[in-house]
Amino acid sequence: MSNAGKADMNADKKKKRLLKPEPVVEPKKPKILDVATSKDNEVALFHAEEEEAEKRDAENDVDKFKASCNEIRAAMKDIHSTKKQKTVWNYSNIPAGDLEARKMDVSVQFAALKKLNRLAHFRCRKAREGTNEAKQRIEKYHLQQQNLLYEAMHLQKEITKCLEFKSKHEEIELVPVEEFYRDAPEDVSRSKVTTEDPHQQMLARLEWELEQRKELAGKLKEAQTSREKISQEIQKKEDYLDTLQPKLQAILEVTRPVQNYLKMPYDDVREQQQTARHLPLPLYVLYMQASAYQQACDKFLKVTIEGNVDEAKSMDLDMPEIDDDSDSDQDAEEQEKRTSKRRRKTQEARLAEKRQRVIRKHPLCVNLEITAKDGSVLHLTFFFLPTLHIITVGVKVVPSKDVSTNSITGGDLMSPQTVLDELYPGDHGETTPNPANQYELGRYGMGEFGQYVDRVGRPYMWAQWLGGLQFVDLTESDTPSGSTSMTVRAKTSISATYMQQSIKRLRQRLKARRGLLCQLSSLEQGVVPLSGSVIKKFPAKIVSRLSSLKRITLDDLEGLPHAKRVVEGGFVCRNDLLFCAVLERGSGKGS
Repeated sequence: MSNAGKADMNADKKKKRLLKPEPVVEPKKPKILDVATSKDNEVALFHAEEEEAEKRDAENDVDKFKASCNEIRAAMKDIHSTKKQKTVWNYSNIPAGDLEARKMDVSVQFAALKKLNRLAHFRCRKAREGTNEAKQRIEKYHLQQQNLLYEAMHLQKEITKCLEFKSKHEEIELVPVEEFYRDAPEDVSRSKVTTEDPHQQMLARLEWELEQRKELAGKLKEAQTSREKISQEIQKKEDYLDTLQPKLQAILEVTRPVQNYLKMPYDDVREQQQTARHLPLPLYVLYMQASAYQQACDKFLKVTIEGNVDEAKSMDLDMPEIDDDSDSDQDAEEQEKRTSKRRRKTQEARLAEKRQRVIRKHPLCVNLEITAKDGSVLHLTFFFLPTLHIITVGVKVVPSKDVSTNSITGGDLMSPQTVLDELYPGDHGETTPNPANQYELGRYGMGEFGQYVDRVGRPYMWAQWLGGLQFVDLTESDTPSGSTSMTVRAKTSISATYMQQSIKRLRQRLKARRGLLCQLSSLEQGVVPLSGSVIKKFPAKIVSRLSSLKRITLDDLEGLPHAKRVVEGGFVCRNDLLFCAVLERGSGKGS
């Protein structure tokens, strides 16, 4: 570039510096000496703008705001274009006052925008304050509404409570109105007033009831006082008796040798009676009736109670039965097939326990000792089976020393299993007399009762009668559906009816068997025992002799030609004792 070009550019820069606007110096405002006056003016100006904002139309201010923005935008464009022209063209011919005027217009428009902005803020704040006031007013009304609703609900509850209120007088059982007017005095009843006013009538009835209750309360207090006095007297007597018991016990201990000497065992009898309280009812009836018969008629009869008293106290006779219906049995069998061996063993153990429970005896038993004149003793032990509700008998025969029991044919005459057979016709003691027992045994698959006779004793019919039990034969159709047991209550009248007769039959049976045993023993030795009253009827010379004597059965008897008529006539049964004697006379034999 040439030096002349550089000189022109420097000259242009100098011209640009000369064209910059000079700063406008605003005249200084006089200082306000009064501070309070200036604050008041500011407050007044502030409120004046608020008033102006309320008076002016907001839409017009929006239009003015838009117009001012457009003017500022146009002025800024003009200023920008002017400055742009100054950089490209020589602006020595452009007056500086136009640019300053445009800036002043822009400043004025900015001031107008600030004022409009302040007015908009004033309106916004005013609208916000109005909204808050309206909101507070609405909340106040809502709170008042809620208070009114709560008060109304409270009043409604109080009304409902008052309507549902039950006075104490409604629970009091008052005397009837007729009885009230009949018994109450006139000053209480006031019939002229109360008959027309139900409220006064109720008050009068309550007053009369109060007087009556006060009177009864006084009588109750007197009765309680009397009862307390009587209770104190009773307590004194009980204390005296408590102190008397040890003394009486000491006296009984001292008199025990005297009781033994006079054969009056009062202590033993008292202990037996205390033990008898724990007997089941059938055995208790048997014990009481046998003791009464012993004291009244038979001094050779001895009645005692044996067993574990503590176990009897703890034993519950009313044991719950387990329902084992046919369907449940089938289900149990199917379940057992599916379960393990250990489970099957558990089921078998439970079944065995149930079977043992069926034939379990009561811990206490009653013993009867019947002594014959020759010294033979018949021991009878009566047991009670609670589940089957029957009495069984254990038999033991102790012959006297004078009776010979060495007999071949009659060795089993004193056997406990057969010595009491058919004490009453048809009573062998092999089947249970309670018809319901067959269903009870069938439930657990126990078979017939006869296979348990050796373990529990024989359930003779006469034993049930002595215990006051009397069963009725039932068929399967007569048994109530769903029940497998029938409880027959023991009756004292039944025991009293059969006691004397049964004791006599037992003595006769013992005597008859003992006599038959002696006869068989003599016949086996070839001696015919004869008493002095009948020996004269026999011939002096005897030509027949007894060659053999043996026991036979009913089948053997049926094989004898001359005995068919006896068998066919029903004179012999299978349980009878049959003997066959062979007599010889010369060359002839007869049996």
